[in-house]
Amino acid sequence: MNTFTSVKQLGDLKKALEAAKYVTANPFADKALGQDKTVLLVFFNNSLRTRLSTQKAALNLGMNVMVLDVNQGAWKLETARGVVMDGDKSEHLLEAIPVMGSYADIIGVRSFARFESREDDYNEVILNQFIKYSGKPVFSMEAAIRHPLQTFADLITIEQYRQKARPKVVMTWAPHPKALPQAVPNSFAEGMSMTDFDFVIANPEGYDLAPEFTKGIRVTHNQDEALEGADFVYAKNWASYEHYGQVLSKDMNWTVTKQKMALTNDAFFLHCLPVRRNMIVSDEVIESPRSLVIPEAANRVVSAQTVLKMLLQDL
Repeated sequence: MNTFTSVKQLGDLKKALEAAKYVTANPFADKALGQDKTVLLVFFNNSLRTRLSTQKAALNLGMNVMVLDVNQGAWKLETARGVVMDGDKSEHLLEAIPVMGSYADIIGVRSFARFESREDDYNEVILNQFIKYSGKPVFSMEAAIRHPLQTFADLITIEQYRQKARPKVVMTWAPHPKALPQAVPNSFAEGMSMTDFDFVIANPEGYDLAPEFTKGIRVTHNQDEALEGADFVYAKNWASYEHYGQVLSKDMNWTVTKQKMALTNDAFFLHCLPVRRNMIVSDEVIESPRSLVIPEAANRVVSAQTVLKMLLQDL
């Protein structure tokens, strides 16, 4: 594996989960693998879990770690081709990327959807420039349309806590005051398609995800119906794909509450964090013994370390 931009690049999911289980039990067993290797983590957007977990994962593997916050302390970067650079951007990404590549053995990139152009976002313009011009293996720390490290952590968490061979997993839209990208829900749907779980997506009308991510998946606009008998509930907001980037609803009836969870089979609650309490989920649900948001976040180290290990093995 020389790039990691989709959870499907893990290949056989059973083998990937076994590899993650080994990393969980033996976090420092592969320090020699990363010795004298450098990973560069490039952030175009804010981060807490992704930054800390990926740094921790790299250190566990014996790697040197460099972190670049593009919007703090670096030259402002132009990303579009053909522009006359007479504004506030001093450097073009096409020069910056190969320079970064000369300093690192592996590069991680975090670049959210901008909601300026659905075509640009869904073509992953920034991430793909790193893949094309860096000359080094590149992995996504969340891009415009996918967040594969998060999804791998979600799959690891479900594997650890599931109590039946084929649990019912529901991903439900929930309200949020701002327009959020579709990266996490797209990626989670992609991850669920690799399993044989009973998977359902619930969202209001106008919020269906891109067809490429929901093919063969049951989608309903009735949240209560979806939640019935669920073993895991994954709450997440996303902006409209059809009316790209727009907030069409802030309907608080979609908030995951104790009453909503009572419809489930005593389900575990999942969320990628950060979370807007009492919009996405009520205090009593996220603080309940069935909330897995902290173990899920802890598994971000495991998912990142497993992926970095795969990339190092193929250098």
